[in-house]
Amino acid sequence: MNYAEGYRAELLAAIAAIDVARVEHAIEWFREARDAGRQIFVCGNGGSASTASHFACDMVKGASYRRPQRFRIMALTDSLPTITAYANDVGYEHAFVEHLRNFAQADDLVMAISGSGNSLNVIRAVEYGNSAGCRTLALTGRDGGALGGMAQLNIRIPVPHMGRIEDAHMIVCHMIAYCFMDS
Repeated sequence: MNYAEGYRAELLAAIAAIDVARVEHAIEWFREARDAGRQIFVCGNGGSASTASHFACDMVKGASYRRPQRFRIMALTDSLPTITAYANDVGYEHAFVEHLRNFAQADDLVMAISGSGNSLNVIRAVEYGNSAGCRTLALTGRDGGALGGMAQLNIRIPVPHMGRIEDAHMIVCHMIAYCFMDS
């Protein structure tokens, strides 16, 4: 088996490990947030930051355009000046939580994406979300890290390879977004 075949085989195994019941639970949370006009915040680092931005774009445009109900979602990762100001002046672990302190309200939805589940800035965001009465959703990998245990709903990809974790996270995001786009 060549490398590409091996990667594909391992990726298919990672996809098969997605707990679709948890994804359906997340879809219901997104539906409820949209229907109630609640704000949705999503964040992550590195590849997970790109996933957060991609997901927010899918929800703002694809799942909202020309629809009577629209998603109020923002990727905290897209405010680069604010992120770098907090990282430089206060500490990187404050980059997302301080956004939430300005905008999050009880019953909003905070979604954190972290392959390791141990990124302090997303952990702080979920801690704050929990304390503010928000619903908290994590997409994690491996053993879920600290983030997996503190989020109210954790969708974990239980494989060791970061690339396949990130691939599966994007698939989970598409499952959620396309549920609304295809209906």
